[in-house]
Amino acid sequence: MEPEITLRIVLETPPRGVDFGIQRGRGSLFEVIQKQRSAGGDLSFQFSVGVKNADGNGTPDFNGPIVQGPRGGRFVYVDIGKVAGQLDTPWSRRLKVPLTGITADQIGRATSRSGGVLEARVPGTGKDGGPSCASVKDFAGWSAER
Repeated sequence: MEPEITLRIVLETPPRGVDFGIQRGRGSLFEVIQKQRSAGGDLSFQFSVGVKNADGNGTPDFNGPIVQGPRGGRFVYVDIGKVAGQLDTPWSRRLKVPLTGITADQIGRATSRSGGVLEARVPGTGKDGGPSCASVKDFAGWSAER
């Protein structure tokens, strides 16, 4: 059986009244899991993904129903507003949280601790005042947390 790692995405202060959730599946055959409506504070999503050695040099690769994108460019979608199933909103967006940059050492530290996870804190509000969307660029990356 392939090893798994627990990931946590913390969406920092997204706009109030908008639904957010993690996308499981691809294309038109996806579902939104862990759906939450923002009250203005941080939202947290925690889930597991498969991890394997992609290139024989220790560079990790990720898979599973939550993981999107090609090898070397994997990411997780946070679905927003209408994409998350909220019909009474003007927002219809997705936020791509990249898995690139996660190292084998980080995975080892997170999995060797009881309850360890890799966490990414990402901005929840975009420059237009609405929910962040597109690929996350302004975040500190992933870190091992307890």
